[in-house]
Amino acid sequence: MAGFYLHNLDDLRQPWNEILRSGSAPLFCSPGWAETWWKHFSRGSTLHAGAVEEAGRVIGIAPLRMQDRTLSFIGSDNLFDFQDFIIEKGREVAFYRTLLQHLQETKAAKLDLGLLLPDSCVHRWLVPLAREGGLEVRCVQEDVTVALDLPSDAAAYLALLSGKQRHELLRKERRLNEEGEVSYRVHDQADDADIDLFLQFFRESREDKNRFLTPPVELFMREIIQSGDAGGTLRLGILALNNCPIATTLCFEYRGGMYLYNSGYSPDYRWLSAGLLSKYYSILDSIKKKNKSYNFLKGAEKYKFHLGGEETGLFRCIINL
Repeated sequence: MAGFYLHNLDDLRQPWNEILRSGSAPLFCSPGWAETWWKHFSRGSTLHAGAVEEAGRVIGIAPLRMQDRTLSFIGSDNLFDFQDFIIEKGREVAFYRTLLQHLQETKAAKLDLGLLLPDSCVHRWLVPLAREGGLEVRCVQEDVTVALDLPSDAAAYLALLSGKQRHELLRKERRLNEEGEVSYRVHDQADDADIDLFLQFFRESREDKNRFLTPPVELFMREIIQSGDAGGTLRLGILALNNCPIATTLCFEYRGGMYLYNSGYSPDYRWLSAGLLSKYYSILDSIKKKNKSYNFLKGAEKYKFHLGGEETGLFRCIINL
């Protein structure tokens, strides 16, 4: 018989990683992301992370926290684009039935889960099981994520774009090349200078990004870049003109997909569309690496669609306990 057991994050790390290796949870569901967020933003929350165990074996992880009688994922919408539970394939029903039984025995009033992809385990398994058990469930779309399936080569990618989009992109690329030697290099390891450069361009590229980069957020991003480095997923791209960096892309490569977590550029090179072109070169590099998809992540900024992206809804599901 399965049971739910609370644990600290350190104790969960090993089974969490083991299930991730064979599962399909999104990029933001690794223990490193949860631990880093908890370290910097846990004030006001109580840890409620745990595992469902069956015959002495962990079949799923619930990375939860409690605040004001509301249980939610460890993380926040402004730093985690979408999340999910971490469950061994084929054990979803046992996991969620055990979890729901446990949650109804707590002091929590509701389970507030977001943001979620349409094919998340929450949508496919938890929502119908909760409704079957008579619980009130509300799922609403709150945002979008934008992504594209990558073809086999650059020519095929350009053919995906509309004639106008392709013309404008290639015109911008020609204009950049007319200014001198252009290079785009991707680093899978980042030293302090690389991280400083990314954060500098991040701040300078938009005022809202500058406001967003509070000291705790900056520390979080520095540690995520370093942990991505350690985990082998980091892809920090630097676009340079005449050996002078002009834009950066912060990506994570995960299970055959490239995820553009954020980017920045020098305002001195805005007239050369440095920000847009850095993302274009990131897509071309992803094609060379044989990635199957490129995800611009949350938000419906126009440039994502100009580069061929298509949107998918992101949802929040609230279950009254």
